[in-house]
Amino acid sequence: QVQLVESGGGVVQAGDSLRLSCVSSGHTFSVYFMGWFRQAPGKEREFVALINRQGSWTHYADSVKGRFTIARDNTKNTLYLQMDSLKPEDSALYYCAAAGTVIGSISQSSYDYWGQGTQVTVSS
Repeated sequence: QVQLVESGGGVVQAGDSLRLSCVSSGHTFSVYFMGWFRQAPGKEREFVALINRQGSWTHYADSVKGRFTIARDNTKNTLYLQMDSLKPEDSALYYCAAAGTVIGSISQSSYDYWGQGTQVTVSS
């Protein structure tokens, strides 16, 4: 059974950085495209970033482009999200997700497995 466990969230001030991690188990991590999504209170969950199987191609939401970096280490079965220059509007519950069939998509419905999320709160 596939399991995804996020960590690294916390409470920070605007302008600070955080690095989220997502450890995968129960499957061959390298066969999946991986993505990060987030959901703020009262809002729908939205796409943040995705990365291909080898880690050689990435795609970002416009709202985080230039500030966030997605990466993966297939030897450690781990996905990362480096978040710099954080803003209060980045506050949300951040989820990692794995896509095995539909690849390269920003649509949540394309992702087969999800973690439980890690909370990021950015104060002004």
